[in-house]
Amino acid sequence: MLSGKKILVGVTGSIAAYKSVYLIRLLVQAGAEVKVVLSPGALGFITPLTFSTVSKNPVHSDFTENKDNGVWTSHVDLALWADLMILAPLSANTISKMTTGQCDNFLMAVYMSARCPVMLAPAMDHDMYLHPATQENISKLRSFGHQIVEPTHGELASGLVGKGRMTEPEEILDLVIAHFNPALPLAGKVALVTAGPTYEMIDPVRFIGNFSSGKMGFAIASELLAKGARVFLVCGPVNLSLNHPKLKRIDVRSASEMYDACKAVFNECDIAVMSAAVADYRPLHIANEKVKKKDQLWAIEMEKTIDIAAALGNEKKENQIFIGFALETENEFSNAAEKLIKKNFDFVVLNSLRDEGAGFGTDTNKITLIWPGNKKLDFGLKPKSKVAEDIVNEIVRHIPS
Repeated sequence: MLSGKKILVGVTGSIAAYKSVYLIRLLVQAGAEVKVVLSPGALGFITPLTFSTVSKNPVHSDFTENKDNGVWTSHVDLALWADLMILAPLSANTISKMTTGQCDNFLMAVYMSARCPVMLAPAMDHDMYLHPATQENISKLRSFGHQIVEPTHGELASGLVGKGRMTEPEEILDLVIAHFNPALPLAGKVALVTAGPTYEMIDPVRFIGNFSSGKMGFAIASELLAKGARVFLVCGPVNLSLNHPKLKRIDVRSASEMYDACKAVFNECDIAVMSAAVADYRPLHIANEKVKKKDQLWAIEMEKTIDIAAALGNEKKENQIFIGFALETENEFSNAAEKLIKKNFDFVVLNSLRDEGAGFGTDTNKITLIWPGNKKLDFGLKPKSKVAEDIVNEIVRHIPS
């Protein structure tokens, strides 16, 4: 996504400097070439070695890195090298210097020489951030054409709770990708995808589950990533992998674990695709030891698992796109249409085990999309990667701008 892009990261004196290490790692994983400049204050929080290891480039903090030989590092060359300069974290002190043009360190000299777009991620204590001087300075920097990545609300290093936390690296990465790829239809959007089966334990070695491989959910997650979204992938026990800097994978086993993981991120998501095959029932009692074979018949008392889709559907906000799956063996359309209404889906993806090449474990699928009002659209048998394209294209058509 960022292949060939040259990004200069400036780090100032803030405890949030540790977040910049992760940000640089994400940028490098996305294909960018990253160089780092540290302010004198930043050197008190984290070592240049850490940044050079993660960025795979020398780190600069002074005009002469080796004072014995007097070899000069050109702040101009470094500034003109960059396609984008990011200052993260950006302290109140450096914000003030930037507004007045005070150029008393190497980082400020690089900033003053930069011709590329500049992205700023402030980080400081709540009262410092809200101080009229800081707010006036930020407004002035915004008038320079710089993009301000607003800090978030939460617990601060001082122990206070308020606005001032540096925005998380994953979100800054989203903004960087959107900056270089404005045409990506889901740039800046966040998606939740569930995939695979759930296992409901009977005893330490036995479980109730199903044959879901997770292939369809992983294909959807991959397509959402390709179109610019950041994705939370909550998956049951599967033998699949997907690597991407904008992917956060959360492995779970049971329906209750999957619900907890989904609920934790659902409110921050613009899109949710419920493609997992969640067990409808679980044993009421789980044996602490392996149950020995003795009786001819063995009855297991069962209880319903939580209906994850219904629970999230009740919390769905107006600006969220919520998609469900229906795998049916009979009365396919009517069962899927009923699920659409009951669970507050925007549309349902129906597939039938009656269709050869569709269902669990296959590399292909045959789907029908169903909307409220019994509107539907049939698709032929396709590889699951192409099915994922059809589903995500429909999401793109309906997502609020």
